[in-house]
Amino acid sequence: MTLAKDIMTTKIISIKPETSVIAAIDLLLEHRISGLPVVDDQMHLSGILSEKDLLNILFQKDVNVNTPVERFMSKKVLKFDVNASAIDICDFFLNHAVRRVPIVQDDKLVGIVSRRDALKLVLSTVLSLGNKNAD
Repeated sequence: MTLAKDIMTTKIISIKPETSVIAAIDLLLEHRISGLPVVDDQMHLSGILSEKDLLNILFQKDVNVNTPVERFMSKKVLKFDVNASAIDICDFFLNHAVRRVPIVQDDKLVGIVSRRDALKLVLSTVLSLGNKNAD
């Protein structure tokens, strides 16, 4: 059985709660990612900040781009353990409008699984099953 730890990305680009909105936007654009986990110094997950969150922030005319992201981040974060089933994560993506899910171990952020990661897994499974059926 494929687990979260088998498909997660471990090169995590994250921010601290005190990171400014403008710095968060710069990171998203520079790394071409759609969201950022917000963590403390011990990598405990405090929240998540998405492109959509940042777009909403920019449309608010009274917001200063130097405001810390902790004021805007989503604090209710759906996350999975490293040993969670990849099938459960795929099912999660099918039923929730999110692009990525944090992966934790002992309550610390250790990876991210994106919809793209899930798509790669499903594609490789379908292709390998197709090859077995062709035999």
